[in-house]
Amino acid sequence: MSLPATPRLLRINEVAAETGLTTRAIRYYEEMGLLEPAARSEGDYRLYDASDLERLQFIRSLRDDAGFSLAQIGQLLEDEAARERNRARMHQTNDPGERRSLVIDAQARVDHQIDILEAKAARLATMIDEARSRRRHLDDHLAELDGGPPPHADRPA
Repeated sequence: MSLPATPRLLRINEVAAETGLTTRAIRYYEEMGLLEPAARSEGDYRLYDASDLERLQFIRSLRDDAGFSLAQIGQLLEDEAARERNRARMHQTNDPGERRSLVIDAQARVDHQIDILEAKAARLATMIDEARSRRRHLDDHLAELDGGPPPHADRPA
């Protein structure tokens, strides 16, 4: 009979190398409550496991790719953690009142996530519209260079 494999634990500099984050950023995420190291070594070094790496990559993606603030990321992560806790509690109880309460809490958290995501989507849609307007304006300038009317002909001099 073989023993279960012990999870591979990495020190902060190894995590930084694997995620592309700085050690300072990783410590800051810990201070902000976005991350908690899986363990500490006898010398009190932070040790991270595979789930910590996934969480850091998720945080980085939300921050860099989607442009979320750290506060928004923290709220999304907390809502997700609460969803997991609710799921576990739901499996542990048959009390209809408690189950109803868990579902209502989950609904409120999902609604909050939707609000955050919709606000981000609206801001991105506005930015896209503004960029398209700039592009049309540049197209008008190019058309003028090709013999078309000046784009600002309707403006008073």
